[in-house]
Amino acid sequence: MQESENEPPIAYDAYETMATYYFNGIDTKPYNADYERPATLSLLPDVRGKRVLDAGCAAGWYTSWLLEHGAQVTAVDVSPAMLEMTRRRVGDRARVIQADLSRPLTFLVDKSVDIVLSSLTLHYLKDWGPVMREFHRVLVPGGHLVFSVHHPFMDFTLFEREDYFATELLEDEWNTSEGKVKVHFYRRPLSQILALLLEAGFCLERLLEPFPTEACREKRPDVYQRLMTRPQFLFIRAVKGPLSKDGNR
Repeated sequence: MQESENEPPIAYDAYETMATYYFNGIDTKPYNADYERPATLSLLPDVRGKRVLDAGCAAGWYTSWLLEHGAQVTAVDVSPAMLEMTRRRVGDRARVIQADLSRPLTFLVDKSVDIVLSSLTLHYLKDWGPVMREFHRVLVPGGHLVFSVHHPFMDFTLFEREDYFATELLEDEWNTSEGKVKVHFYRRPLSQILALLLEAGFCLERLLEPFPTEACREKRPDVYQRLMTRPQFLFIRAVKGPLSKDGNR
């Protein structure tokens, strides 16, 4: 997520700029409301009474949903402006913390979380090794990790890259109410996504490349047709497996 110790995370400036725009639109945007969200929710186990880490909470939609369904939530994001949007949505019902996921989650003790949920966040991290190990550390045995990220095929084709197997930094430009905002993120091959997950001690349970909902077709037929033939996001549910002392499962 960071290019050097002195530079902010690559998503920091963009989301500080877009926080209000994101808060106002995230509940209804087709890519989120009618594609990403239904798929992610379908992977979640029962959250009632569970301790959930919302890793990359953004404007707090998932934090709110988790609370409404009986979870105890710790919501983290690197952007103070986004955290303010989360607090606006949920008040003091969740533990809301500024944190960079590329660094140790020192505010969480070992085996203190039942579920880690990370929606469209991990592609802002250059190195997944540390964050996957931290997720494994804080989860209870048998705990679940559910996350969505940019689909590697989408980034590879849309940005016309030459080497599918490279991990590389990409730049996009989003049109927002605050004007055009440059957003940076990393793409990596599917094989690396799965390898890093397994190396951290997780067992893959499900991998989804979903289709959009009918609501998407009704609201945005153009988006619906695109998503019916080109996956935009990738969705994974994994379970924490045991690691031996030498780091092997």
